[in-house]
Amino acid sequence: MIGRHYLRTTIRALGPDEPPTRITIAGLSYERVHVFNHDFFAATALYEGGCGKIVLKLGRRVRFLGLPTAWMGRLSIRHEARMYELLDGIPGIPRFTGRWGDHGFAHEFIEGHELAKGERVNDAFFDRLSALIDELHRRDVAYVDLEKRENVLVGDDGRPYLIDFQISFHVRPSRGGRTWPARLLLRVLKDADRYHLLKHFRRQRPDLITAEQYMASRNPPLSISWHRRLFRPFTRARRKALKEIHRND
Repeated sequence: MIGRHYLRTTIRALGPDEPPTRITIAGLSYERVHVFNHDFFAATALYEGGCGKIVLKLGRRVRFLGLPTAWMGRLSIRHEARMYELLDGIPGIPRFTGRWGDHGFAHEFIEGHELAKGERVNDAFFDRLSALIDELHRRDVAYVDLEKRENVLVGDDGRPYLIDFQISFHVRPSRGGRTWPARLLLRVLKDADRYHLLKHFRRQRPDLITAEQYMASRNPPLSISWHRRLFRPFTRARRKALKEIHRND
């Protein structure tokens, strides 16, 4: 029988280790201030020094149940770093700082907080968030993870910011991005982005949403309906297992 201690360590991206206390990126040194999150796929921490505050994200390194999973971490980090590089310079996207080895990268820290449930953001917030999503789509990028409210930050300046591009979708034209399967999938994922945007709009500022937007926010695309039916039971089971492991920690 697999012990709880083994599960508690191998279920984390870095196993029993924590993100490094000191790092150097682009010739600048930083010291760890706080660990935000450490789950199966990645560990994320806040660092300060050099040119201010940055966020370091480290992909999975350790084995799980004896199986090699470091390749997952490398691919995930490589993909997400490429997304930040592709979108660098867009207002609302944290500035890309640089890569850290083959399992990590960093971006600027946004002073603000995660969008809270029922939070009454300013009147322009969702117009700006919609414009940000439109700019991603214009560059043939689907965000994909907009369902998670915590991926939307409310900056201290009152503006929206997007973080966590781990599962965002983009295919380079040179690698088949112009083929019909890639274009079809991109269109499906863009529709899902717009639906989740309107869902948050309805929940956070129902006083501003139009009747047409309200109806659209109540009618998920077919792709989302099928995704919920297929994967929600697995998601619930995973969350229950994780809670059980940490409850006995």
